[in-house]
Amino acid sequence: MFAPYIKFFQNEEVVLTAKILYYTSYIWVPALLLFLAWELWLQYRRGQFFAKQTYVLLEIKLPREMFKSPQAAEFFIAGLYSTLGEVNWHEKYWKGSVRAWFSLEIVSIDGGVHFFIWTRKGAKNQIEANLYSQFPGIEIFEVPDYTIPMSYNPEVNSMWASEFDLSNKDYFPIKTYIDYGLDKDPKEEYKIDPMTPLIEAMGSLPRGSQAWLQIIIQAHKKEGKDPKTGKLEDMKWKKGAEKEMEEILTKSKGEKGDDGKIIPGTIRMLTEIERDTMAALSRSVSKLGFDTGMRFIYIGDKEVFNFSNLGGLIGGVMHFNSPLNGFKPARTSLPKYKYFPWKDRNPNKINMEKQHMLDAYKRRAYFYRPFKSPNFVLNTEELATLFHFPGGVSSTPTFTRIDSKKSEAPANLPV
Repeated sequence: MFAPYIKFFQNEEVVLTAKILYYTSYIWVPALLLFLAWELWLQYRRGQFFAKQTYVLLEIKLPREMFKSPQAAEFFIAGLYSTLGEVNWHEKYWKGSVRAWFSLEIVSIDGGVHFFIWTRKGAKNQIEANLYSQFPGIEIFEVPDYTIPMSYNPEVNSMWASEFDLSNKDYFPIKTYIDYGLDKDPKEEYKIDPMTPLIEAMGSLPRGSQAWLQIIIQAHKKEGKDPKTGKLEDMKWKKGAEKEMEEILTKSKGEKGDDGKIIPGTIRMLTEIERDTMAALSRSVSKLGFDTGMRFIYIGDKEVFNFSNLGGLIGGVMHFNSPLNGFKPARTSLPKYKYFPWKDRNPNKINMEKQHMLDAYKRRAYFYRPFKSPNFVLNTEELATLFHFPGGVSSTPTFTRIDSKKSEAPANLPV
């Protein structure tokens, strides 16, 4: 039983490595302890910072007639961009302060579709002002958190939960409202709104079912140094797009031979696909970017929960996919225990993973431990495509709208 392990530790390379680690332990052990202490200190200070914050949930109710382009939603989302909270070392590492993040949520409760925005209480007035300036006919209410009454009990209800990843690099754009022509404000009967299939799928869920789509955003900032200049640059997103465009142009300039000269006949014009790709990349990184996390939960009573509904719900998200990029479900549970395989045999593991995902959703947590998950960058145009207020093209009967349009009373009424 232990023979393979004994043979492993008798290997000359393993023995040599062990000796090196032993004789250099006075260097790496203190460094490791210092690193762990720093991580614990940072988590402690951030925990204190998070505990001091007060959060509110705002519900947006729409009028019967909504003729605004998603571009209005893009203006609103751009107003959420702020890197305050991590301006200097003192704020970030001593106070534990972080950039504000927001949760944009589209929710179906018993088939009724709702729009919510979760935010720090201090940002409530700014959000309301920005929304009213772009959508004068809406109403905004501070409401109780719809997630609090919900709990997962495998004997009572069933649940499916997943996060989303991009299928390609961040700087490749998804299909946006501009690609659908919604920036032109066409007549309602001619609109093709990519959000409609998702709204319709959510609105068709039976009583006792809930579907929650959560889009958590935080202002993206420069991370990483340019190897050429040594300056702080956005290597993940903007520089990545620039490098991609350079590679496309390089291919069109011809191939070089062993002598370093261009091989005759290899120079060519850019193809239509290459031109479209470069235009899409340029437009993508020209706008403000947000670190983004997406999470979806479908939960319902055992009697009404139906996995066939997932086709419409997940398919609704896939309508935003383009030939360049798109969304794919990921991390439907906690990561597997790679080095402790016997823990995978825990019969309650699946339920624990679902509870973890539900807790993360309720806390609107994505960017920091213990609920940290891989995130990606979307610009304001892409986010406005995912979260905007559809017009009359979305005619779901259970879609929550205001019954009448409000206006001020005439000025000449008798007193």
